[in-house]
Amino acid sequence: MNRRTLLAAAGSLPLAAPVLGQSPWPNKPVRVIVGFPPGGSLDVMTRLACEQMQSRFGQAFVVETRSGASGNIGAEAIARATPDGYTIGTISMHNLLINPLLFTRLPYDARKDFAWISAMWDLPNVAVVPAQHVPARTVAEFVTWAKARPNGVSYGSSGVGTTIHLSGAYLMAQAGIRAEHVTFRGAAQTIPAMLSGDIQIAVDNLASYVPVIQEGRMRPLAVTTRERWPGLPDVPTMAEAGFAGLSYGPWHLWAAPAGTPRAMIDRLSQEIRTAFADQALQQRAIGMGARLLGTTPEQLAERLERERPIWAEMVRISGAQPE
Repeated sequence: MNRRTLLAAAGSLPLAAPVLGQSPWPNKPVRVIVGFPPGGSLDVMTRLACEQMQSRFGQAFVVETRSGASGNIGAEAIARATPDGYTIGTISMHNLLINPLLFTRLPYDARKDFAWISAMWDLPNVAVVPAQHVPARTVAEFVTWAKARPNGVSYGSSGVGTTIHLSGAYLMAQAGIRAEHVTFRGAAQTIPAMLSGDIQIAVDNLASYVPVIQEGRMRPLAVTTRERWPGLPDVPTMAEAGFAGLSYGPWHLWAAPAGTPRAMIDRLSQEIRTAFADQALQQRAIGMGARLLGTTPEQLAERLERERPIWAEMVRISGAQPE
């Protein structure tokens, strides 16, 4: 996702007027922790939201990068912060639903150490194939083609235990396809390997593939969302393709340290929902492969609990083992 484009999008939107009057909170800058590197999609979207929050609260929302260990360092920094409303952060669902199954020890308790604020955005995965090397135009055609190959196929991901790996492994297992998992450092490496024919398929983050899909070099077969993606209206969902278990993808959320006063949590949640309701901002995000969200703390907690057993089953099917 292009940082400059996203920030430009934010600048083109009308900013809300600062909250009138001086409220007890916040009366100083709020620290916003991001557990992934600068310039990445989560960092960009967090900064975009912080610009909106600053205009609404009349205080600076300062992004602090704490990347490393698959996002666990950033999650720990949020969990261990003083719960006074002046430290919040954005976390990947991966850190809360998948990492507890893949790490024998984590520096935080995914259930107890956070106060949920709001969901942030969905970043759907899409099953894609290189158009020059794979003739399939549907998931069913790909399954038939893959099963006919003596040595099966290879599918790529950005690492063991990522939603990309788990989604690919689930599809291969449910379809009965002989497949080899090949890891890369990210889509920037996966895409060239697919275009050269070394990798036949990936169920990867849509945002990374929008340009090559638009160019016709990659062919989308299905998306891992419950409904068709607005930016790809002709591409079916995995459920429509016969794989209802693949109706889930990566997403991110806002959280604070457990014990943060509820009044502060509720105000943050409300302002996030209001900011993300802007249709111009929503459309720009969708065009880049993301859907902005805004939920109550209760809705966020419910989603986490609902998806917990789903990702546990996908980890089991993948064969990934705790480190």
